[in-house]
Amino acid sequence: MRQKKLMLLGGIRYLLPVIKTAHEQGYYVITADYIPENIAHKYSDKYVNVSIIDKEAVLQVAQEEQIDGIMSFGVDPGVVSASYVQNKMGLPSFGPFESIEILQNKDKFRAFLTSNGFNVPWTYSYDSIEKAWSSRGVFEYPLIVKPTDSAGSKGCTRVDDEIHLKDALQYAYEHSIQGHIIIEEFLEKKGCSSDTDSYAQNGILKFVSFSAQRFDENAVNPYTPAAYSWPSTFSKEEESYLTSEIQRLITLLHLNTAVFNIETRVGANGKPYIMELTPRGGGNRLCEMLRYATGVDMITAITRSIVGDEPEKIEQKPYNGHWAEIILHADKDGIYEGLKIDTTLSAEIIEEDLWVNKGDYVHGFEGANDAIGTLVLRFESAEKLEKAINNQSSWLNVRVK
Repeated sequence: MRQKKLMLLGGIRYLLPVIKTAHEQGYYVITADYIPENIAHKYSDKYVNVSIIDKEAVLQVAQEEQIDGIMSFGVDPGVVSASYVQNKMGLPSFGPFESIEILQNKDKFRAFLTSNGFNVPWTYSYDSIEKAWSSRGVFEYPLIVKPTDSAGSKGCTRVDDEIHLKDALQYAYEHSIQGHIIIEEFLEKKGCSSDTDSYAQNGILKFVSFSAQRFDENAVNPYTPAAYSWPSTFSKEEESYLTSEIQRLITLLHLNTAVFNIETRVGANGKPYIMELTPRGGGNRLCEMLRYATGVDMITAITRSIVGDEPEKIEQKPYNGHWAEIILHADKDGIYEGLKIDTTLSAEIIEEDLWVNKGDYVHGFEGANDAIGTLVLRFESAEKLEKAINNQSSWLNVRVK
């Protein structure tokens, strides 16, 4: 039999477990982006130099390589191109290309949610700083300014008054690929927001998860996720409502089989919101964390599905304890000197994954790409988890000079 070929868009380290899984399944792996030095290319069978946001160029390569499947796991900018190739070549797909375009564009997504009766924060979209600034009289504060097409929380700013609005607009435009931003209501949260992965097969949710997404208020960008924990802080009723709304969204958009990275929150007003839903595994090793916490292996399922092979059955499973992932990062630019974890930490350290060496230059935490590693922890109780995660400085020290 001919060896099946899987094309992965991007070259970041979050692709490594996908490449490992693909090789275990006997697939040939092609990785593609325009940065040959990216780590994933060292582990794939072939590297192709192409811009992953150029869907026609990606299609040409995919046709030349006669691939059997393509996805952009953990790499948000490549999702549209992956969907385009899937649909053009008749490969297993996330769903209609038009639906993926809606999901990948923040202003289109908000408009779709509004027209279909979902809970949505007020939102305005702009294609220039001047237009956004001239409309400032209609905004209510606090608000958040975001690029419509960036990933990893880059370019996002909370703004509490007009004095700081222009700087936020400039920052968002600098991080937008196509020069579009949205300005939307900043929803004060009840508890923690959720950013985690779920799995649908043939348009039906098979596994749904909700996390407690944590932030470092002292980071360069305090809106870059700095830790996650499972279970979430949502009530069972809130999780049930959101699960129903996620399924309704998947049905309305005629989505198919995918790992979905989904951001949700419950506002201080008591309303649950779907903030983002995209057909890719999340960054920050979220699928791996859920495999630790539940035993559900979405990576193998989507890797097999995306090349047309039948995956093992995916079903809802409970969490085996209380889990946290710490996104290791520096507080400032400088030379990395070491990591210290105090023995008073009341958790089992499941994995310490460090991506830098002593003497390496590291950056302050502005975006997900500034992370220097992850720490996987298992706690015996929610109380011990909350105490540890809210007092990280008492047991965790990333030394930088």
